[in-house]
Amino acid sequence: MTILLNVKQKCLIACVSVFSFSLAAHGPVTPQAVDTSALPALGEEWLDTNPYRELTGDIRTKILKLGASAYNQNCARCHGLGGVSGGIAPDLRELPADYDGDEWYGYRVQNGAVRNGAVYMPKMSEYLSQEALWSIRTWLESVEKN
Repeated sequence: MTILLNVKQKCLIACVSVFSFSLAAHGPVTPQAVDTSALPALGEEWLDTNPYRELTGDIRTKILKLGASAYNQNCARCHGLGGVSGGIAPDLRELPADYDGDEWYGYRVQNGAVRNGAVYMPKMSEYLSQEALWSIRTWLESVEKN
């Protein structure tokens, strides 16, 4: 049997599908560790500012590649593919590339986000090294805002 759908029905199905995916995408997520052995070591104590921001050349290329990969594995589900927010979580490209932006970023990745007892974002520093987290921040700063 062939079922013909009108435009409104097709739009409704598409909206429900996207909404359902969004809800499923924000269920329990275990962050995935990334190999940061190719990056400069930063130590255990959290740094106040992004130590990778001003690096250039081959090391910057490595940082950006690792940052993009780590972001897509661990952050894109809520913050949007390619760093472009889908509206569910903050657009991290909007953080200023300075001490204030680094401070907010550092606080959030270390403490996560919990509202009314519900975990909206896990404490990423429990899963990802400082190197991985700062490489994500460096990559986000490189993504063009439209």
